[in-house]
Amino acid sequence: MDFHAIHGHRGRNGQEDKKTPSLRERFTALRNLPPLFRLVWQVSPAMTLGSLLLRLVRAGLPLAMLYVGKLIIDEVVRLAALGGVPAFDELTLLWTFVAMELGLAVLSDGLGRAVALLDSLLGDLFTNETSVRLMHHAARLDLAHFEDADFYDRLERARRQTTSRILLMNQVFGQAQDLVTILFLGAGVVVFAPWLIVLLAVALIPAFLGEAHFNGLNYSLMFQWTPERRELDYLRYTGASDTTAKEVRIFGLADFLTDRYKRLADAYYLANRQLAVRRAGWGVTLAAIGTVGYYAAYVFIIYRTVTGAFSIGDLTFLAGSFSRLRSLLEGMLTRFTRIAEQSLFLRDLFEFFEIEPQIASPAETRPFPHPVREGFRFENVSFRYPGTDRWVLRNVSFTLKAGEALALVGENGAGKTTLVKLLARLYDPDEGRILLDGHDLREYDLDELRNEIGVIFQNFVRYNLTASDNIAVGRIDAREDRPRIQHAARQSLADTVIGRLPDGYDQMVGRRFAAGVELSGGEWQKVALGRAYMRDAQILILDEPTAALDARAEYEVFQRFKDLTQDKTAVLISHRFSTVRMADRILVLDDGRLLEIGTHEELLAHRGRYAELFHLQAAGYR
Repeated sequence: MDFHAIHGHRGRNGQEDKKTPSLRERFTALRNLPPLFRLVWQVSPAMTLGSLLLRLVRAGLPLAMLYVGKLIIDEVVRLAALGGVPAFDELTLLWTFVAMELGLAVLSDGLGRAVALLDSLLGDLFTNETSVRLMHHAARLDLAHFEDADFYDRLERARRQTTSRILLMNQVFGQAQDLVTILFLGAGVVVFAPWLIVLLAVALIPAFLGEAHFNGLNYSLMFQWTPERRELDYLRYTGASDTTAKEVRIFGLADFLTDRYKRLADAYYLANRQLAVRRAGWGVTLAAIGTVGYYAAYVFIIYRTVTGAFSIGDLTFLAGSFSRLRSLLEGMLTRFTRIAEQSLFLRDLFEFFEIEPQIASPAETRPFPHPVREGFRFENVSFRYPGTDRWVLRNVSFTLKAGEALALVGENGAGKTTLVKLLARLYDPDEGRILLDGHDLREYDLDELRNEIGVIFQNFVRYNLTASDNIAVGRIDAREDRPRIQHAARQSLADTVIGRLPDGYDQMVGRRFAAGVELSGGEWQKVALGRAYMRDAQILILDEPTAALDARAEYEVFQRFKDLTQDKTAVLISHRFSTVRMADRILVLDDGRLLEIGTHEELLAHRGRYAELFHLQAAGYR
């Protein structure tokens, strides 16, 4: 049967869908199951083994119950043939069989509930474990990954697998349980009529092929629409979020966002509906073939009973066994195609875990200097972001001396923030190199390097955590050191903000969670600055540290600036020259190139770009 002729599936651009996995690819995807089982086993060996053993015991119960049912029917027929009312002792065997069936039913129900309980608990543990692993792995990856839309698609697909793949494990375990049950039932049926098994298998093959085909199409649809599903999530958040609420109302964006969401959601619904309708239509047709096969066998069993070849008990046993076999085989074949499909999705999770960072520590690392003696030296450093042709930095060479405070000045897009990202080894240069105390920065252990760098970016994160934790993220291993946190808050003036909060340092800040208190932009910036004091690292990088502060707060912060940078190597990015002039030297960037470097006085005397920008800003205050 040519299923490609049946569905006529086309890609979203009208081309034949090249991402629809072949049957071979789906079988190959089953190789993802062993790694899944290893993960599940690592989560809880006891629960995993317990679930398997309980399923194995439960697998034999259907045959036992059907056979006991046959014995009950045969015994009833025998007693009825005697005529009259049976004596009490003549009913003993019948009641024994009934009691046995009752016991088996109670046992089956109890085992089923025990299996469901173990699977539920194991599923929760698996979700927790894989989510933690995904977060840890994502934290290892390069910053460049997070600036790539394709990577976000892969991350989204992997993230979805952490909450649903335990269902795949349940399906595989259920498949094993049903297989054991089928072997038991099949052995019972073979004793009476071996060819019935062959008839049943042949009748179910069309339905199996149909399910396999449409499961492949479903994977293709989900894969293709990953970017759009991410956009739907983004639009849902943007349309109803505390961070966007003001602009949505001021700019009247509600209709724009909802209309955009509705168009995208409707398009996804139509694509999904089209596939679902085709699947349902062909499913009815193909399932009917299996039904015809089942009733053909059923007619044969009835005929053999009427002719005296089978007893009434045999009839009930065979009919029940055949019906159960049909249901189990149909379920197994359908479940197999779903397992193969979900194994394709599982591939998304393991492929994400296979992504390795390009920026990593070497096999043999150089000990990080304590203290830094010479400082950093940039030698003809050039850099462009992955996937772009534009050089953000080009042939930049300068020295950042140990204990020196260096300010970076330049218009937006000049390369200032990129330069400090290279300094912190969030990226590596495409050309040239950066030396620390005379050795290439790539020779040092990455964790040690970043542990000695404190960075407060202009777009710092506003964590929906307690005020204490928001400062403690600067040195999270000292989260329980309340005196250190309070000292950092005093140094950054965040203590005046925290002092007004109802629960002080234990107050949840941000509006995302209950009882949270929102802070103003300037208040958030004081908290973020507290992280720099909390860090107490050898190298300090401040990117627009006072952008949201009022004039008085800015003055007070920079009264403490010398204390913050004392005995530290500091890099300061700011558009405010009142701040910049406090640095020991100033480096001026323009379109990724170094124009000037010197002290405030030297650069004014040079009458170059720095002097031009300084006088332009100063004119605004006259």
